[in-house]
Amino acid sequence: MSLQAKIKSGEFVVLGEFEPPKGADFSRFLKNARQIKGRVDAVMVPEMGNAVMKASSLGGCAFLQSHGIETVFQVCCRDRNRLALQADILAAAALGIPNIMAVPGEDITYGDHPQARLVNDLNLIELLETTQKLQSGKDMAGVELSGAPAFCTGSTVNAGALGGVMDIEMQNLNKMINLGVQFLITTPVFDLHRFQQFMKHVDTSKGAVIPTVLLLKSAGMARYIDRNIKSISIPKEMIRDIQKAPDKLKQCIKVAAEIIGSLKDMGMAGVMISTVGWEDKLPQVLDAAKL
Repeated sequence: MSLQAKIKSGEFVVLGEFEPPKGADFSRFLKNARQIKGRVDAVMVPEMGNAVMKASSLGGCAFLQSHGIETVFQVCCRDRNRLALQADILAAAALGIPNIMAVPGEDITYGDHPQARLVNDLNLIELLETTQKLQSGKDMAGVELSGAPAFCTGSTVNAGALGGVMDIEMQNLNKMINLGVQFLITTPVFDLHRFQQFMKHVDTSKGAVIPTVLLLKSAGMARYIDRNIKSISIPKEMIRDIQKAPDKLKQCIKVAAEIIGSLKDMGMAGVMISTVGWEDKLPQVLDAAKL
């Protein structure tokens, strides 16, 4: 069953996030993807996550699709102008990539090429408007296309938004739904109580909300995220349990599996499991979560 069909059916969706390589050797990328083929509904390939230069999402998706693995193409406002964005979207459709996810892209100063120029020719809502227009058969200039793309369209939502930021997030979420977005992938979720407060503001009948479950690598990583990323809160007891565990990898996998179980019990549409370079550990997370 395709990702789109599974979302429409209301079944629990499982996505895996796979970073493409920083190089032209895709052998490990493919090996890790093959290990979870049939266990996840699609592989989401980031577009230079954290502004670190790597092979493109379009290239990674095309490569995996050619090996029979369904993918989600991530198209990013940060690096391309409206000409290049439209060209990539049309190319993705021609290459048989069925799913697209529009993202703004992380701040370029955090990456490994901080001297690169920001583009941001289109903002996130404008990019989604463009995607919708292309799917209607015309480009941004109003010129008719020779064949319109058809995607299951997704985007991103900040599940850690509070106060006034929450109001803006909800306004944008409603705009995205009106522009044909069928699924929304959240920022990483650790604090389930805080996430439940966020979900009280979301009408899940209008779109599938898919929380991100991030596989932690250490207590130090957890502390850094909790202290430095405002939108993510990690409970102190979770960090303490990782710190005290004799087998820290096993504990990190256990934490991820428990979060997945709790989100499933909450009735969420699915999860996206992000392993940040530990893609070879994803089968263990799936085993622990009984997926």
